[in-house]
Order: sequence, then structure tokens, then C-alpha cells
Amino acid sequence: MKMTENTILITGGTSGIGRALAEAFHDRGNRVIVTGRRQNLLDEIIAKRPAIVGLPLDLGDPISLARLAEDIHARFPDLNVLIANAGISRSEDVTADSWDVTDAEEIIETNILGVVRVTSALLPVLKKNPNATIMATSSALAFLPLTSYPTYCASKAFLHSWLTSLRHQLRKIPVEVLELSPPYVQTELTGVQQAADPRAMPTGDYIAQVMQLLERDEITRGELLLERDHARRWAERDGTYDAIFGAMNP
Repeated sequence: MKMTENTILITGGTSGIGRALAEAFHDRGNRVIVTGRRQNLLDEIIAKRPAIVGLPLDLGDPISLARLAEDIHARFPDLNVLIANAGISRSEDVTADSWDVTDAEEIIETNILGVVRVTSALLPVLKKNPNATIMATSSALAFLPLTSYPTYCASKAFLHSWLTSLRHQLRKIPVEVLELSPPYVQTELTGVQQAADPRAMPTGDYIAQVMQLLERDEITRGELLLERDHARRWAERDGTYDAIFGAMNP
């Protein structure tokens, strides 16, 4: 992936990993566009970094997505990088009498359909520009689930498979396809407590390592995965799946 002089759009770019990526790429001389559902967060990041463009987007609303695509075609025809980062995570207890599919449906809507929809909407622009890249935020949990988050982990496993196929189909266009698979990071993905959890990796440290991997082109099969997560990624191959699964899910 080219690291400077890109035009980059980041969904879910107003907080957490998305915002940290937006700031890191902006610092490297890229034009950065962030999208999000909450206008107050868009206003906040623009106030701190006026050169960043903030656009409202609800990935579950076809009208909102069509408006974004029209805006990008008109104002940013040189868009060459899409980072599909927007996602939600919720725990689910399927043993509870009150359990229903509401949370699962919302996770699928955002984490799966949201990525597919925004990729479909912006791929025509990306294909026209040099050094085009699609990056989607998956998770190290795509390879070995934390069972209290069943639909979230499954949504990331879907993305891993889907991105593999997308990468192969786009290999001759060419559009580079990358999968960003974070570990447990200090964001508010599962709630405010995660942002202060000492077991989680500080967001700044994680983004610094990701940028190093990109700059050094230390990427295997399009996967941006920290060394600390290789054990989970290759647990089945290495015969350690049951042991790690048991440690994660006592």
C-alpha cells in the first residue's frame, strides 16, 4: 500500500481504531475523509484537524450510502483507498430466556452488510485510480472465537473469507485488498470499560505497529496481523486450537 499522497475514506473514522488510523494517515500527508453516524463526533475531529473531511454515513440506510457515493464521485474522484472500519460488538447469552436475534441482526447489518455495501458503492471509483487499496477491519477473533460474542466473531470470520475471494478476483485490476485483524485494543467497541482495560493494547501502540507493517510491506496474504496474534491465527495448523480455545473460553 502506498503510504502518502492518497485520498482515503475511513468508515467508522470518528472514534477508536478508525480515528487513530485517520490521524496517522493524515500525519503522513494523505487527504483523509472520515464517515460516521454521530455528527457531534464528526464535528469534533474536524475541529481538531480542519483538513480532514467529515461526511455523515449510516451504512444501514441505502439513501445515506447513495448520497455518500454521489458525493465521492463528484468531489473526490481521485479516491484510491477505502478503509471499511465501521463495526459493532455485543455479547450474547443464547441460554437466557430473553435471548433473541436483535443484537445478532444489528451486528450482521453493520459488520458484514455494511462492509459489502460500502465496497460495492465505491469500487467503481477505486478501480479507476492508481495504487488502489481496500482495507477492512476484521479481528483476531475471526480465527478462534470468544464464545460470549458469537455473532461478532462469526461476522469477522465472514469478512476473512470474503476478503480472500475479493483479493483474488481483483488481482488483475489491480486493487490491493488488505485485512486488518486487531487484537483486544483499548477502544470503546464493547463499552467504556474496554478503553481503560489494562489487558487491552493501547490504541496508539497498536496503530504504530500497523503503520510499521504497512511501511515495511511486512504483510502475508494481505493480512495485517501482529506477531502476538499468530498463535490464534495458526492454532488449527499447529494443533493448539483446543488448548487456546479452552484458555479463552473457560
